[in-house]
Amino acid sequence: MAGAGSSSQVILLAGLAGLLAGALSMAAGEYISVRSQRELLQAAASELDPAALAALREHEESELALVFRGRGVSPAQAEQRAAALFNHHDDQSSAEGQAGEDVVGSAGAAAGSSFVAFASGAVIPVLPFFVTSGRTAIVTAEVLVGAALFATGATVGMLTGGPLWRRGLRQLAIGAAAAVVTYVLGRVFGATLG
Repeated sequence: MAGAGSSSQVILLAGLAGLLAGALSMAAGEYISVRSQRELLQAAASELDPAALAALREHEESELALVFRGRGVSPAQAEQRAAALFNHHDDQSSAEGQAGEDVVGSAGAAAGSSFVAFASGAVIPVLPFFVTSGRTAIVTAEVLVGAALFATGATVGMLTGGPLWRRGLRQLAIGAAAAVVTYVLGRVFGATLG
């Protein structure tokens, strides 16, 4: 919007609309993804009757994981599903679907986390427009977003044991490239439509 020469009020409104739209979209996608995974686990659990599970139990979870791998499931997911099924059938008093909950977590919690994570990142470039306008707001947003991008990359480097500066600068470069493309598109469409 800044590239299109929009007013600070329009930029603020568009930023808040984008924040809410993106956060809600991410939350909905995460909810659907986790819920689908849980339903797939429940369906897999119902496919195997107790006798089949007892026979497979003799060969431990690794054999059941091989069955899932044979059905095209990734090795990591196959092991998770096998463990979830064995845990589910070991405790018959557990609630329906608990195996899926243990492996993939709660769909509601995943949606909430995704909403908060997206919104917390998307609010950063919008914040300056609450207190100032024009070029000052744009430059402040650029600095805040750059610092957040660098900090995110450096944090990933710290958690993975990678080089902090290189990871931080890589994240900053990717974000800067995306910002430049977005700005140029704003200029092009602003000139065309305006």
